Amino acid sequence: MKKSSPILAVLTMIALLFATACAVGPVAPDAGARAPAAPRGFPDSARHDDTGAEMPSLDREEGEHRAEEPSTFALDVDTASYGYARRALREGRLPEPGQVRTEEFVNAFRQDYAEPDGDGFAVHLDGARLPGEQAALLRVGLQTREPDAAVRRPVSLTFVVDVSGSMAEPGRLDLVRRALHTLVDQLVPGDQVSIVSFRETAHVVAETTAVTYRSELHEAVDMLGAGGSTNLSDGLETGFRLAAGAFREDVTNRVVLLSDGLANTGETAWRAILDRVSEYAGKKITLLCVGVGREYGDELMEQLADRGDGAAVYVSTEDEVRKAFTERLTTTLEVRARDAKAQVSFNPSAVESYSLLGYEDRALASEDFRDDSKDGGEIGPGHSVTALYRVRLRPGADGRLATATVRWLDPDTRRPSEADRSVDVFALAPALWGSASVRLQVDAVAADLAGHLRGRGSGKGGTWSLAELIDQADRLAARTDDPAVTELVTLLRTTRDLG
Repeated sequence: MKKSSPILAVLTMIALLFATACAVGPVAPDAGARAPAAPRGFPDSARHDDTGAEMPSLDREEGEHRAEEPSTFALDVDTASYGYARRALREGRLPEPGQVRTEEFVNAFRQDYAEPDGDGFAVHLDGARLPGEQAALLRVGLQTREPDAAVRRPVSLTFVVDVSGSMAEPGRLDLVRRALHTLVDQLVPGDQVSIVSFRETAHVVAETTAVTYRSELHEAVDMLGAGGSTNLSDGLETGFRLAAGAFREDVTNRVVLLSDGLANTGETAWRAILDRVSEYAGKKITLLCVGVGREYGDELMEQLADRGDGAAVYVSTEDEVRKAFTERLTTTLEVRARDAKAQVSFNPSAVESYSLLGYEDRALASEDFRDDSKDGGEIGPGHSVTALYRVRLRPGADGRLATATVRWLDPDTRRPSEADRSVDVFALAPALWGSASVRLQVDAVAADLAGHLRGRGSGKGGTWSLAELIDQADRLAARTDDPAVTELVTLLRTTRDLG
């Protein structure tokens, strides 16, 4: 039999496909078919609403997301980034852009959120329209109930103290010793303390000691002296082993690392250190990182705190030590919620797109929100967590703007709970500068200062000029009579002068 020509076979197939397409015909609009979505990362040149009318589109900038995509992130109460940037600016130098985390600038300031009735979270939503734009600033605020100092649960603390040579610089080990003395003096009967120091190797300075032996603990702190290299890995491993041996149910079991974060000896591969910290956090031994020093390993300390279900703070003065370990001691040490996460869903009919300011290191996939095996943040009593969103509104936007939901685990039972709240477009203040909440305006200034510092040298900066931010911060300092806002004015002026 004669073989068919390859060209003839191809032509026959094309003809059959064409005939089939003509027979089927176009799909009717009411048959349930939807227009294909534009590729991710590209603006829609012509999107349509449910009536088929074309809607205007905005080219999205880096970090912007479609309104159809919920925003999900682990909660974070770290403030070390702001503390270190503040020290750098006080000394007349700009912090490195990579050390600036917007959410930590915002969360360094006092908020005005109402407390919940129980041990969970109160969810707060407000916002304001931005000048000259079809845009708004949305604030999501989460608040836990203030602690009752009279009923604070006992704590089992293991201090892991960096005594390497770099800690000999003034404002490092001397400040750490004062912090430890301050903290020991605040503890009460039922609390217990262990102390580990580390340089080339780790050394147990004080085995687990009841706080009733306070004088012995003060003597152990006074014995700490600096010298040698920094084996952070051995220090943490020894500290966590000691904490595991002293573990007590129904108390707060925490390792407190005090260091400049400049590891240079032993296991310096971050992954191995971080994995071990995560393993102990899963056994209910959490980590608080207290940073010191002009040269500071910010990235390592932040990641250690995140993986250790804890927080990172930075102290450079005795006043900051007093605030962290006296005024806010219970908030610093206790736990109100574990693996806390937030998810914000926007209404696509009112919102074109959104950008979350900060939380880049805490972002989660939307499906991780209710997956309790995925790590969230540890939140103490009296803590507030704030997230700011820049939102692009559709023309004539109306109705619901967004819904925020927070999910967390009970620190003892690990039972999950949720709370949520929605906000409508009409609830937005007409203008940020003037009619919006004073605390929202302060948050906006703090976030924009972070934007200027992060964008230094890249051509990207804040939304407003530093001159305008200084004017707004001056006005807000007078209205709030808040020393932290007054200091913010000084930091803005220094940033402008150093720019």
